[in-house]
Amino acid sequence: MNYGIAIFPSKPIQDQANAFRKRYDPHYSLIPPHITLKESFEANDEMLDNITTELKRIADAAAPFQININKVRTFSPVTNTIYFKVEPVQPLLDMQALMHKGIFEDTNTHTFVPHITIAQDLVHDEFMDVLGRLQMEEFHFEDTVDRFQLLYQLENGSWTVYDTFVFRKE
Repeated sequence: MNYGIAIFPSKPIQDQANAFRKRYDPHYSLIPPHITLKESFEANDEMLDNITTELKRIADAAAPFQININKVRTFSPVTNTIYFKVEPVQPLLDMQALMHKGIFEDTNTHTFVPHITIAQDLVHDEFMDVLGRLQMEEFHFEDTVDRFQLLYQLENGSWTVYDTFVFRKE
């Protein structure tokens, strides 16, 4: 089965992202807006026990932290993906790194860029139009991250939460 690890931002951020995703992201119905900590990976039931134990250990050692989103960026020219840029604070970078060492296979295929996708798979002209309009808008979101989720993929390609790991209480 395919699994992934993500952070779901607060409802106001999800609502704003979904306002764009409904129109510009064909994956809108497959998963809510999120910050990917670990891309899709395969695991069996035996591996899953070890993975959930390790994720609980990581969450128990983590303290809540703030994230900020102040702009829209793109992965162009590699892909026509537009995203809310999540400022790369150290606790977020450290957490993502932990998802790629130890019992976890290092599946990083590119440098970690914290983001929340708001548009993807657009044809070039639409991509340029949407990007131009979004870059003229101002976005200011602040959020407290105090948990992450282990997700699994259903047969229809959608993702659902398998378990939630809450950080230690301060």
